[in-house]
Amino acid sequence: MSTREGGTAVPEPSVTDAPELSVVVHGRNVQGHLGAGLDALTAQAAPGVEVIVAAVGPSAQAAAADRPGVIVVPLPEGTGDGAARAAGAARAGGRWLQFVHSKDSVPTGAPRAVADRAAGLPDGVDVLVVDHVRSTWRHQGMPGPDGRFLVRQGGRDLPLADCPDLLKATPLLGTRVLRADFWRAHRDELAVDDETFAAYAALLVADRLATLDHVALNVRELRAESLPKGAPEERYGVIERYESLLRLAADRGLPAAPRGALYDVMVGDCLRVVAREKLPDAVRKEFFHRASRAAVAWRPKGHQHPGGLEGVRRRLLEEDAYTKYRTFQTANQQRRKLRSAVVSRKHKVGVKVRDLRYRRALERPVDPNLAVFTAYWDRGVACNPAAIAAKLGELAPHIHPVWIVTAANVPLLPPGTDHVVPGTRRYWEVLARAKYLVNNANFPNAVVKRPDSVHLQTHHGTPLKRMGLDQLDYPAAAKGLNFHSLLARVDRWDYSVSANGHSTEMWERAYPSHYTSLDYGYPRNDVFYGATAADVRAIRERLGIAPGKRAILYAPTHRDYEAAWTPRLDLATLADWLGEDTVLLVRGHYFYGGAASPLAGLRKSGRVIDVSSYDPVEDLSLAADALVTDYSSIMFDYANLDRPVVIFADDWETYAKTRGVYFDLMEHAPGHVARTQEELTELFTSGAWRDEESAKARDVFRHRFCEYDDGRAAERVVRRVFLGESEESLPPVTPVDERTPAPTPEEAAR
Repeated sequence: MSTREGGTAVPEPSVTDAPELSVVVHGRNVQGHLGAGLDALTAQAAPGVEVIVAAVGPSAQAAAADRPGVIVVPLPEGTGDGAARAAGAARAGGRWLQFVHSKDSVPTGAPRAVADRAAGLPDGVDVLVVDHVRSTWRHQGMPGPDGRFLVRQGGRDLPLADCPDLLKATPLLGTRVLRADFWRAHRDELAVDDETFAAYAALLVADRLATLDHVALNVRELRAESLPKGAPEERYGVIERYESLLRLAADRGLPAAPRGALYDVMVGDCLRVVAREKLPDAVRKEFFHRASRAAVAWRPKGHQHPGGLEGVRRRLLEEDAYTKYRTFQTANQQRRKLRSAVVSRKHKVGVKVRDLRYRRALERPVDPNLAVFTAYWDRGVACNPAAIAAKLGELAPHIHPVWIVTAANVPLLPPGTDHVVPGTRRYWEVLARAKYLVNNANFPNAVVKRPDSVHLQTHHGTPLKRMGLDQLDYPAAAKGLNFHSLLARVDRWDYSVSANGHSTEMWERAYPSHYTSLDYGYPRNDVFYGATAADVRAIRERLGIAPGKRAILYAPTHRDYEAAWTPRLDLATLADWLGEDTVLLVRGHYFYGGAASPLAGLRKSGRVIDVSSYDPVEDLSLAADALVTDYSSIMFDYANLDRPVVIFADDWETYAKTRGVYFDLMEHAPGHVARTQEELTELFTSGAWRDEESAKARDVFRHRFCEYDDGRAAERVVRRVFLGESEESLPPVTPVDERTPAPTPEEAAR
C-alpha cells in the first residue's frame, strides 16, 4: 500500500526495511533558506537515512517539491513548529528522529555518522546528543561551545544524573537525536513550539543519554533586525519556561545534580536578560522581581552560590535587590573600563620600551652573516623558506639562520634549530640586525626595512584566488585587511619568488612595488624531482599506508565565508565506495589548525588518515597516488609529480563570486572535475581518474603552471640572493618535457 503526499507516491515503511534515521525538516521557508538546506541534504543520500519535509505553507512546499527521495508532508500556513514536528514524525519510518528547522542545514557526512552511531546504541538509550556549528549572514560554520560536554561522556550511555553537564549544552532540539519510540511516548512534552523547552525536556525525561562528538547540525542565526519584534513583556516567558522545566524535573524525581545544573542555567539566563537586553526599565524591574521569586522558590536544597562577582549577582537576585543590583552593575562596568584603561596604559608603555630597544638595535651595524626565516605566520620550519634554509646550509654555511616560531610551536622544531619567539628581546634584535629576512607571508608592520638589508618574499602558492589589491572588490576576502598597511609591507620586498609566468604577472598586479621578480620556481617543490623510490616508501610507511594500497590525498582549501572546517564530502561513504584497497589522506587547511577535527570519528576506523597536522605537506604529495582538491594551490605543486588530479568543485560559483579568481578552473583544470560526490565516486570506481583525457589536461596544466619548477629553484635563489651571483651564471630552467619527477608509489614498490 502507498500514500500520496505532496504529489509524490510514497510507500509505507515496513518494519524490516525501516531506515535507521529520519531527518525531519520542518517549518516555513524562512527567508528562502529551505531550498539550499535541502540541496545539501539530498546531495548526500546515505543508506539507512530518509528525509521528511513537514513543509508549512506554499513557499516551503514549492521548495521541497520534486526532490528525489524526499517525502513531503504539506501543512497549512500558520502551522506552529511543534505541530510541524509532530506531523513530520508521524510520517517518518526511522528508528531515530532528528528534527531540523527549515532555516538550518545538515553538514556533509552527518546523517551517515549519526545513523552509524545510533545503530550501535542499546535499546535503553533515548537521546543521542550531537554537536553543531553556527552560521550568520557573514560567517559560516562557526564552532559551538558544546564539544567539551560531549567529549567527557565518550562512548558511554548514562542517565542524566551521571552527566548533568549536558544541560549546559546549547538548547537546540536538532542536536538531540531522539529514539522514535521515545518521541511517541513523550510527544506532549516535545511537540511544543518552544524549541528551547523541548531541547531541555528531551534530556530531562530520557532514561539514558549517549553522545556523538560530531557536527550534525548547522544552525543559521538570522539577523535580529529581520525578526518580528515582540512586546517587551514577552521576556517574562523565559522565567515561566524554566519554572516549567524545573517542575518537570521534580515530577520525574531527578536527583540534585541535574536539578542544580538546570537551576544554574535558569539563573544565568535571567541575569543575562537583565544585564544585556534592551528593555524598558519598568519591564526590566518586573522581570528581575519575577526572576527573584523563581530563584528562591526553585533553588535546590544545599545548592551553593558560585564565588566571585557571579555569587554577588545571585545573592542580590535572591534578595530581590534590584536597585542594589543596578548600582553594582554600573560600578562593575566602571571597574572594567578602569581596568581596561590600566591595561592599555601598560601596553603602551611596553610598546614604547620595545620600540626603544628595537631602535637601539637598528643603530648597530647589520650582520652580513645573519638570516631570519619564518613561514605561515611563525608556524615553524616549512614551505619555501625551509627549502631555502636547507640549501643555504649547503652552499653558504657561513650565514647563520634564525627561525621565528610561536611559543606553542617551539616543541615541534627540528633539534638544534636556532629560533626566537615573537615579542621577545632577541626577536627584535635579530630583526633589526639581520642582513636577510625571508618570509612566505609578511613581517609585522613595525619591522623597519634597513637600506642594507634584503627582504625575500617567497609566497606560498600559485594564485587561483585573488590576492592583494585584487581583493578590493571582494568584501568576503578583504574583511579586516588594511590595504595601505599591506602596500607598506610590500614596499619592503627586494625579491619576489615565482613558480610560473602566471604568478609573476599576478604578483606584479596584486602587489605593485619596486621588487625584483625571481622566476626560478618554488624551492619547496625541488623535492618532487629529487626524492627517490626509497624516500617514497619511507614516507608511506610513516603514514601507515600498507604496501599495495592506493592512497588518495584530499586537501580542500579555506573559504573566506566559513569560520571553521566541515568536510564537504561524506568521507565514510566515499571510503566505502573506494574499497578496502584505498586509503584517504585528509588534510584540513592550516587556518583551522586550532579547531576540533571533524574527522575524529573516522580516523579510528582506518578508512581515513587525518594528516591535517602532518608536515611537510610535500611528503603527503609524494605518498599519494592521486590528489583530490577543490581550489587549493596544492594542485599547482602536485602537478609537478605528473600524477592524476581530480577537482571536486561543488561550490565553484559561490567560491569564485565571493573570493574572486584569476581564471576559470572549470575550463583549465589539471584533470577531471566532479561537481557532486556521486560524480567523484564514479571517476574513481570507473578508472576515469587516470584516463587519457585526464593525462592530456594535466600536461597542459603542467606546461602553464610548473614552468620554472625543475628541482633547482632553491639553488638559484641562494646563489642569486645570498651569494650575489649574476643571473647569467645560474642553472638554467629545465623544460617541462625534459624533467623526471619522483617515482610514483607504484613504481617505488617494484
